[in-house]
Amino acid sequence: MINLLISLVIGAGCGWLVTQLMKLDSSNMIFNCFLGIIGGMVGGLGAGLLGFSARGPIATVILSVVGGCLFVWAYRKFTGKDL
Repeated sequence: MINLLISLVIGAGCGWLVTQLMKLDSSNMIFNCFLGIIGGMVGGLGAGLLGFSARGPIATVILSVVGGCLFVWAYRKFTGKDL
């Protein structure tokens, strides 16, 4: 249970960072958590396809932020809309 809480806090922080980097509205904390979690999944999938994985909390945060930015970029590119 504590690991889930830690993951959500890290996800929220990563989501907030993505909203700042990609110039999105950062007022919705649930959206930030969602964006951080999606970013972690996208980043983990991308890293797995490239043959490496994140070891440690700093690498996980970096991978989540990069994945979140890729997710927002792809959403904007393919839909023509902003989040």
